[in-house]
Amino acid sequence: MSTSTERPGDRTLQVVTIETTSLGDRSYLATDGTTAVVVDPQRDIDRVLDLVRRLGVRVTHVLETHVHNDYVTGGFELAARTGAHYVLPADSHVEFAHTGAGDGDVLDAGGFRVRALHTPGHTHHHTSYALVNSAATVEAVFTGGSMLYGSTGRTDLVSPEDTVDLTHQQFHSTRRLVAELPASAAVLPTHGFGSFCSATPTTGDASTIGEQAAVNPALTQDEQTYVETLLAGLDAFPAYYAHMGPANRRGPSPVDLSRPAPVAPEDVRRRIDRGEWVVDLRRRTAFAAGHLAGSYGFELSTGFVTYLGWLYHYGTPLTLVGEDEEQVARARRELVRIGIDHLAGAATGDIATLAGGTVADGALRSYRVSDFAGLARRTASAHALGPVRVLDARRSDERAAGAVRGSQHVPLHQLADRLDEVPEGEVWVYCGSGYRASIAAGVLDRHGREVVLVDDAFTNAGPAGLDVEAPSAGSAVHP
Repeated sequence: MSTSTERPGDRTLQVVTIETTSLGDRSYLATDGTTAVVVDPQRDIDRVLDLVRRLGVRVTHVLETHVHNDYVTGGFELAARTGAHYVLPADSHVEFAHTGAGDGDVLDAGGFRVRALHTPGHTHHHTSYALVNSAATVEAVFTGGSMLYGSTGRTDLVSPEDTVDLTHQQFHSTRRLVAELPASAAVLPTHGFGSFCSATPTTGDASTIGEQAAVNPALTQDEQTYVETLLAGLDAFPAYYAHMGPANRRGPSPVDLSRPAPVAPEDVRRRIDRGEWVVDLRRRTAFAAGHLAGSYGFELSTGFVTYLGWLYHYGTPLTLVGEDEEQVARARRELVRIGIDHLAGAATGDIATLAGGTVADGALRSYRVSDFAGLARRTASAHALGPVRVLDARRSDERAAGAVRGSQHVPLHQLADRLDEVPEGEVWVYCGSGYRASIAAGVLDRHGREVVLVDDAFTNAGPAGLDVEAPSAGSAVHP
């Protein structure tokens, strides 16, 4: 996305958005056509460097709104590669030389300026940056994890002891932005497009300070209501977040997007037998139809890096299995964004060739795929076929809004540690769309369980004839 504003006597200011949909984040490049600043760049900086070359601009500053918890930054390397000033909020406590931006500091970027506004809440040091044109008008504000579209950044990523205080600070930071910036200023957040850094779901694809004043909970609710609502809505966040802050404070090593070493079919089998991670990137239905026993199925789509990072044990040798080298390259790019830099290798091609056989001769494992209509039919036949065991792999907040009656709740991120709670026999697994259920089905299959993947949107459960209800507070629902 690119936006620009021009006034008489001004150079045109252009803001180009760099989407990272797999993590629900955005990075930005702001330029007057000659110089540029980059805000919150992701690890794979080739995208930014290509944009800089295409625009023919010089990067003067690389800005971080905060030390990120959901991805490894590309800012450290980008600043080194471009010779730009690397700017982090004051009191970021990083281990490398940088420019600290204190509240009110103004950075001169040539034909425009950037003004730092301390907006704590998402973190203690969080800082937003107002984009100021040559006529001293604020065109936009880069809000990072502070003001989002119809929401704010979550406040529980620092520590449980700090969460309540940070939530109060988030309330006041959001109000400060409205009080000090013009209603016409564009709001440009880093998080909030599916990122777990958002406290609650966001709405819309663009907004202004004035629009947020009318809809953002931090601006339409009183302080105590806002704090209580935000705290009540916080749910689990990916386990890999624990690795991101330390990596960003050390200063990440240069990104490596090189091709992983090829792995022979027989060696893939040995790696599985040694307990290493072998991850199959193919479509979830293809994985269900036939896969290497003991491998994990993580379809390479929007949720891939979030859920692999959530379940993966950092440091465990990781081998990728893909249809072709392009698929493996895409997966590698996603993985470096969360600091999984060292791959043990990759195997590509026909899965039966890699396995040395088919499902029919036992070289591959498989399991059934159905939908909510199929589950409804199976439920109706319970008197003849026996009881139906149904597993809900969604988060607690999703389940609270409604679940298939009688289903057992084990969120995907807890499944590996709670396998003994899942009853023996055929288990039907569902989630919100089929994606997390496919990962859960693969985990169960890896342990020799009989599983049926419900590859369907949960919104179809009720229309399919299943009894959907919100579990009561007294029901036996796992957290």
